[in-house]
Amino acid sequence: MNSMGFFEYLASRWDDLLELSIEHAQVVLVSLLIATVIGVSLGVLTYRRPAAAQVVLAIASTILTIPSFALFGLLIPLLGLGYKPTVVALSAYALLSILRNTITGLRSVDPAITESAKGMGLSNLQQLVRIELPLAWPVIIAGIRVSALLILGIAAIAAYVNGPGLGGDIFSGLSRIGGANSLNLVLGGFLGIIVLALVFEALFAVLGRLTTSKGLN
Repeated sequence: MNSMGFFEYLASRWDDLLELSIEHAQVVLVSLLIATVIGVSLGVLTYRRPAAAQVVLAIASTILTIPSFALFGLLIPLLGLGYKPTVVALSAYALLSILRNTITGLRSVDPAITESAKGMGLSNLQQLVRIELPLAWPVIIAGIRVSALLILGIAAIAAYVNGPGLGGDIFSGLSRIGGANSLNLVLGGFLGIIVLALVFEALFAVLGRLTTSKGLN
């Protein structure tokens, strides 16, 4: 297909591609939210316990080494096809960067600051919420951003289990390569993921500025 053919293809399927891109972004956001809740919670629970932190980091690292096709395949007998195995797999893959950065960020808080907070009568929970988490937040959000970009790509492979998003077009095009519009299907899916990655980068840049304490910017 020549370049004009591809642009004509985009024009003819614009509505479908937009809908698929929205589905793709939604499943990534849901998975990212779940991974953030789990990762930050585990980080908060273990950052002062080196042995426990090492265990949870090892588990999250091991999950990330599992090939995505294999993990999706393992989830089929448990969760069937579609949205559920997609969210579970993406959440698992997103966990490591968020967990690691949460632990790193919280451990990087100057002990003198926490000692001063104790001297002011703040409880451990108050120190965590009012001082440690805000100071660690730039590191934590960097981990969330890395995870988001990682699972944007992996989400395409979720088409293997009939997951939502742009992966269906990519797999469909690859399965009949050489046929009419096969290359356009693949290129359209890839282009959609690239555009989503740029959008997510911009959103995280804005979110980082809005949610980071002015003294840390």
